[in-house]
Amino acid sequence: MKPFKGERIFTPGPVEIPDRVREVLGRQIIHHRTPEFREAFLETRELFKQLVDCKEENFVFFASSGTGAMEAAVLNFFEEGDKVIAVVGGKFGERWAELGKRYKLNVVELEVGWGKSVDPEAVDRLIKENPDCKGVLVQASESSTGAYHDVKALAHVTKDTDALLVVDAITALGVYNMKPHEWGLDVVVGGSQKAFMLPPGLSMLWFSSKAKERLTDRSYYFNVKEELKKQKDGQTAFTPAISLILALRESLAMLLEDGMDKVEKRYRIISEGMRKAVEALGLRILPENPSLSLTTVLPPEDIDPEAIRKNMLGLGIRVAGGQGRLKGRIFRISHMGMDIMDMSVVLSALELAMDSLGRRVEFGKAVGEYLSIVQTGVKDG
Repeated sequence: MKPFKGERIFTPGPVEIPDRVREVLGRQIIHHRTPEFREAFLETRELFKQLVDCKEENFVFFASSGTGAMEAAVLNFFEEGDKVIAVVGGKFGERWAELGKRYKLNVVELEVGWGKSVDPEAVDRLIKENPDCKGVLVQASESSTGAYHDVKALAHVTKDTDALLVVDAITALGVYNMKPHEWGLDVVVGGSQKAFMLPPGLSMLWFSSKAKERLTDRSYYFNVKEELKKQKDGQTAFTPAISLILALRESLAMLLEDGMDKVEKRYRIISEGMRKAVEALGLRILPENPSLSLTTVLPPEDIDPEAIRKNMLGLGIRVAGGQGRLKGRIFRISHMGMDIMDMSVVLSALELAMDSLGRRVEFGKAVGEYLSIVQTGVKDG
């Protein structure tokens, strides 16, 4: 029996789009070479500047997925032959290494187990072993495993070196109250279809003064120098993702109305509650240091994660499977764009799915464990 209201998406991108944002996306498009667009674009930039808590306007938007901004980071801040350290602990850490090699960087891979978080001391040692290192490429939230890398701690390692700390924050921006300037990050990449609650197709790239001194001219479309000049004046070098920029203005306004401290606290409550609920069902959490953006579940060997996903989808709840070496071994539940009570729905579907697969389930137990965390979090303000 198919759900009457259709499917709900609990995947780590794309995520569900709020009504306020959908209303903007449904409007007739405007032309981008007009005063109307220029005003809206400058407003969007001002809101993004507030989100990342910086005074400088060292950031650009691209009409691309987040991977486009990752590629831009490699092309604009490094030259051929530059040595960089790529932290590889999942599918997207692998992507940093692949991008570096594609553009002829000298990539030193720092392997960490999938589900593990990188030790800043290991990065420190590797930089000292490679004093010619020009960059450290890492995820804040490695969404293929659900692990969080402490980029604030990594910034302490790189701050007095020549290395730029380049952070894929595609599933972290809009979840964490990130302050890249204050923390000492050098390049930060974001994407629209995650916690910004938009369709795919818009990426963001913020960079520090240290990184700005290293800007190259290796790229044509993803040229940060050219885009920065244009975008600070309210225009873009090439045709922008007009509707997505207008919708980003709305989603940024929503995040800032709440305040990023409160937004991060909401995700922290959701994350803690989800971990407790999942464990109450006899399932394991994969990462040692979980990201607030999603819950990554490792079922026992006698339970097929894909069967769980299929049963949940039959109830109208779509969650994500594993990627790379975790394909067919895990399932992932996104928190991004969700309110606290939304997660009760996905947990109810998980209980029913496990029961359908012949596992004894005490209905309401997972939801109850989750709500106990929510109640405590709400009381604590």
